[in-house]
Amino acid sequence: MKHTAPLGYSLSVPSLFRRKQDDTPTTEVVEEVTPETTRPKSYTPSKKELGVATPKRTSTGRRVAEPTPTNRKEQLKQMRERQREERAEASAGMKAGDERYLLARDRGPERSLVRDIVDARRTVGTWFFGGALIVLIGSTVQIAAVQLASNVLWLLLALGVIVDSILISRKVKKLVNERFPKHTQRMGSLQLYGVMRGLTFRRMRVPKPKVDLGQSV
Repeated sequence: MKHTAPLGYSLSVPSLFRRKQDDTPTTEVVEEVTPETTRPKSYTPSKKELGVATPKRTSTGRRVAEPTPTNRKEQLKQMRERQREERAEASAGMKAGDERYLLARDRGPERSLVRDIVDARRTVGTWFFGGALIVLIGSTVQIAAVQLASNVLWLLLALGVIVDSILISRKVKKLVNERFPKHTQRMGSLQLYGVMRGLTFRRMRVPKPKVDLGQSV
């Protein structure tokens, strides 16, 4: 009985070392068959392998369309969002002067030239509506001097607009005929287009001006 414990201890120690030795080759085998060791040096791991989530896209590079709505409420919501995006895109394109989104009255190189002619100069028409508002307020004041000044201001504004419109029409006719001798646009329509643009405040003009004030056209 005295020799049992040492003998058992002597037998158990080698068994532990033997178990560790037996495990070592197994670990080496697992490392040898790991796919990373069999990949070429130029291999680049995919985002999926790296755990990076990416949005799904179609073959054209666009994002996958939204799932088909399951009820009428979702269908109406998607339709409103689509219409809102289309309106915003059309409005931005119209302001930028993109021919795809312009109205029929704004299309064509001749009308683009007319816009540049008007936008490059200071027009009396931009002050017409502001002056008309002052005249309207002044005419309601029961003071003879104020009413007289309002009438004079109204007359000056009217004459200024008429003279400015004549100058714009003449310049439009001259430049359009020089640069587009074979145009099919009606000259009266182009002149009216320029005059009406001259009556609009510069910041409110659509499409937006592409030339600066005083720039040669």
